Parts: sequence; C-alpha cells; structure tokens
Amino acid sequence: MKQLMLVGATGLVGSHVLRQALADPSVVRVIAPTRKSLVPHPKLLNPLVDFERLPEQAGWWAVESVICTLGTTISVAGSKAAFYKVDHDHPLEVAHLARRHGARAFAFNSALGADAGSRVFYSRTKGETERDLQEVGFPSLTLVRPGLIGGDREQSRLAEQLAVTLSRWVQPLLRRRYRVVPAERIAHHLLTAALVGAPGVHVLPSEALL
Repeated sequence: MKQLMLVGATGLVGSHVLRQALADPSVVRVIAPTRKSLVPHPKLLNPLVDFERLPEQAGWWAVESVICTLGTTISVAGSKAAFYKVDHDHPLEVAHLARRHGARAFAFNSALGADAGSRVFYSRTKGETERDLQEVGFPSLTLVRPGLIGGDREQSRLAEQLAVTLSRWVQPLLRRRYRVVPAERIAHHLLTAALVGAPGVHVLPSEALL
C-alpha cells in the first residue's frame, strides 16, 4: 500500500492519473496539491497551494512516489519565462521537496524530442528538466516522452488539436513514435512506473506508450 503524490492533477494526463490511482487498491492515499479544489474522494488529500510559494515543511510531502504532469504552452503562460517556470522550475522544486521528505520514485511526463541541447525552446526546456531531475537523486526516475496526446482538454490548444486530428487521418502511415498516444495510456505508464519504482533512470519513448 503506497502513498502517492500527483502534481498536475487538473491537466489532461494528470486527470487520468488521478482516476486510475484512486481506483488502484495498492494506493492507500493520493496527495494532489492544486491551485483549485478537486472533487472530494475518500483516498484523496487535496492541499490548495501556490506553486510560487510551496510549503516546504508540510507533512504531506512524505510519500513513497511522485508523478508530475505539470505543463503548459507559451501562449497560455504568456511568455517563455513563465512557460519555463511551469515546465521546469515547478517540477524541480516539487522533486527536491519530495526527495528531501523521503520519496524514492519519481515519474515525469516529458515530451517527444526532449533534448537539453535542442535549438527548439520547448524541446530544450523539457530536456533541461529531465537533466536536472536526474541530479535530484531519486533511486527510481522514469521519464515518459509522449508525442501528440489524444484526449479532451479543459483548456483548448488549437494547434495541438489540429495536429492530433491530422495525425489520426494518416495514423496507419505514421511511424509508431509519431502516432497519437491516448492520455489514459500515458497515465497508465506513469502510474505503473511510480508504483513499481524500478531502480535507475528509465526513458519511455512515445512508441512504447501505445
């Protein structure tokens, strides 16, 4: 029986992780810090937080495993600096605090093409986050790299929706790594990785998620 922390529970992938984790008998408690309240559940602890000022000494940091699905877009964030804070700084702070309180496994929803040396800002940010997470010292770290994510978002991303629609039309012709990955499949792999906690650093490419 494990206590699991989920950061990013209100997003597309995070909401699927939350549903799966609450239904999993091996999970005794899900701690999901968010800015706005989630639907109550007997297994859910939902502290309301400001990610700019996370409570470092809160008792709920003491979990065995963490799943992070935090992410945004530059258009939603408003600037590259704001995007970097959500996609890099916040996940890193969560990782450091959880590890300091004893967490041993961390599963991160990254992206296809993540590369700290990339000239593409988005890919470089994801790559730098992956690189810096490896320095935190988790005995088990899983980096999940989906390509296009299938599912209905609360917050519309027009460009992504168009890309997903086009990809579905030509799905049989695409290499597996470029096919649309359902959000629930990504959630399944993140949850499995966090609960199993296999030692070492593991990278799951998009084609492995289908």
